Amino acid sequence: MSSSITELVKALNELLKIDFFHDYAPNGLQVAGKKMVTRIMTGVTANEALIDAAIAEKADVLLVHHGYFWKGESAVITGIKRNRLAKLLAHNINLLAYHLPLDAHPTLGNNQALADLLEFQVTGALRPKDSQAIGLIGVLNQPMFLSTLQEYIHLKLNQNPLTIQGHDRIVKTIGWCTGAAQDYIDDAVHQGVDAYLSGEISERTVHTAREANIHYIAAGHHATERYGIQRLGEWLEKKFHLEHRFVDISNPA
Repeated sequence: MSSSITELVKALNELLKIDFFHDYAPNGLQVAGKKMVTRIMTGVTANEALIDAAIAEKADVLLVHHGYFWKGESAVITGIKRNRLAKLLAHNINLLAYHLPLDAHPTLGNNQALADLLEFQVTGALRPKDSQAIGLIGVLNQPMFLSTLQEYIHLKLNQNPLTIQGHDRIVKTIGWCTGAAQDYIDDAVHQGVDAYLSGEISERTVHTAREANIHYIAAGHHATERYGIQRLGEWLEKKFHLEHRFVDISNPA
């Protein structure tokens, strides 16, 4: 069955409440392609390898978490940007991207999806005063020491996280925010959780973890953000009866 790209975009924009977010890139349709679509491909980032996979699969829509046109980037269409856009336009593929709205969605979002995968029980928002809860806090399904938690995350994500030890206590409570949210560690400290998990790490994160007595876990930007976009593709597949395939372009970062 086919649907119009206008219908898909409208449904996604409403589902993810994109107007409530001040984001670093436009959410929704970023590159227009076919007006009627039957096949969707999802992935984390709209890199050239994912575009090539979409072309090979004859996808009409490429739906990603990390799209294009980020604030502060050069506006010229040259080099990598030119190559990516040329392929999308030549094959009439629609590019849809949802960044913070996908992180924050309460059932399909990256943070809830990661919680489900790691069996964290959500108890609240990492930043309770924010209008949209992007990061979350909760409790582990089973308390464990940092070394065991590291092994557990490695098993679940198929990627060995980098950990910074902040204390010797068993971990019962945890905060998390997928992607490049290492600086939310200050909010995790304020919440009084035993550990904080994000995707990336900065030099300053190490000192904060050690001096504030909180474990820090850098589990990978890509690795922590693979799951929301899959859920979003599955939601579209069911709602519009379209073909959907998730493609994971490996990335160690």
